[in-house]
Amino acid sequence: MPPSSLSRRRICATNRTVFWLAIITTVIVSIHSLLFYTRPEYADLTSVSRIKEQFGWAQPTPAPTPEELIHEIEAKYPSNSTTRANAVLLMLARNSDVDGAVASIKELEDRFNKRFGYPWLFLNEVPFSSEFKEKVSAVVSGTPQFGLIPSEHWEQPDWIDEERASANRAQADKDGVPYGGSLPYRNMCRFNSGFFYRHPLVLPYKWYWRVEPDVHFPCNINYDPFRMMEDTKKVYGFTITPLEWPLTIPTLWDTVREFMDEYPQYLTRHNSLNYLSDDGGLTYNRCHFWSNFEIGNLEFWRGEAYTKFFEHLESKGGFYYERWGDAPVHSIGASLFAERHQIHFFDDIGYLHYPLQHCPRDEAVRTALECVCDPNGSYGQSPRCCIFLVSGAC
Repeated sequence: MPPSSLSRRRICATNRTVFWLAIITTVIVSIHSLLFYTRPEYADLTSVSRIKEQFGWAQPTPAPTPEELIHEIEAKYPSNSTTRANAVLLMLARNSDVDGAVASIKELEDRFNKRFGYPWLFLNEVPFSSEFKEKVSAVVSGTPQFGLIPSEHWEQPDWIDEERASANRAQADKDGVPYGGSLPYRNMCRFNSGFFYRHPLVLPYKWYWRVEPDVHFPCNINYDPFRMMEDTKKVYGFTITPLEWPLTIPTLWDTVREFMDEYPQYLTRHNSLNYLSDDGGLTYNRCHFWSNFEIGNLEFWRGEAYTKFFEHLESKGGFYYERWGDAPVHSIGASLFAERHQIHFFDDIGYLHYPLQHCPRDEAVRTALECVCDPNGSYGQSPRCCIFLVSGAC
């Protein structure tokens, strides 16, 4: 018998319901698939293991120990890899620094570079002596480069009021400011703040590791920090973060605030202003990365934001009228113009530049890296220290 009209209506209603359920299911599955393959955070949240974790169906995976993290990163960026970053080991030195330079080079070569073979580049405001070149060439991996700093990148600019500058140097020396009376030291700070990354011999490189004479590396470095930073999109790495001498920078923060007010577009959304200031930017707490150790991205310093920033600082003359150091200048630049996650604390790299040192905190890590340092002597162990503000590592 033919179906009744009521039966036909029921069949049609059922078919429409099935049709729309199929459409909705297809849309949901399509959106889920799109998010799963394009958003790693969504894939992680909706993974079977994460769902089991949320409902107590599985034990959460324990966080890796510092030693496990070290082994993981060593396996990912090993010395036997054929891939190298476009990077250089960079040292600013005087001819009289030759013995200290050789000592630093030997330690870094032994602890790191003899397995990785990165080139060395040495810069000086005067030509290097044959003695310096011979002694350094005998201990570096490969053939080193030696560069002369252009005078316009080093000497005090003509527009600086020398009478005012010399009076301030005399006062700083009287007040016991380290290098307070030194003009060459100011030249160096200005060069490192705004010119080293522009040197013709530095221009071909993307990454640099700043090394100074008379520093020590008490632990093995068994992975490539340049490749790690490049892969994880870091731009600046440090080991020690102390407080700056207040008498060296009396007007620096006022100048920084002027820049922030005039060029707010250069401040990144997730910056590290809270590392620099305890009151939302009104004052500077003097925290800075100790720039005698830096592993960084040269393209960051060459970028528009930092270029404008340095030009603003330069116009004030504070490198000579006061004694603005490259450490606070770099630190402020990196903290304001880089995202928080782009600044890296190298807890696993031991470093000593008298009188401050950093020794890896984890005992198993120190053993694995054959460290010869005491973590109790590391700078910044108090609950309220600069390193806590930037990395939570106190």
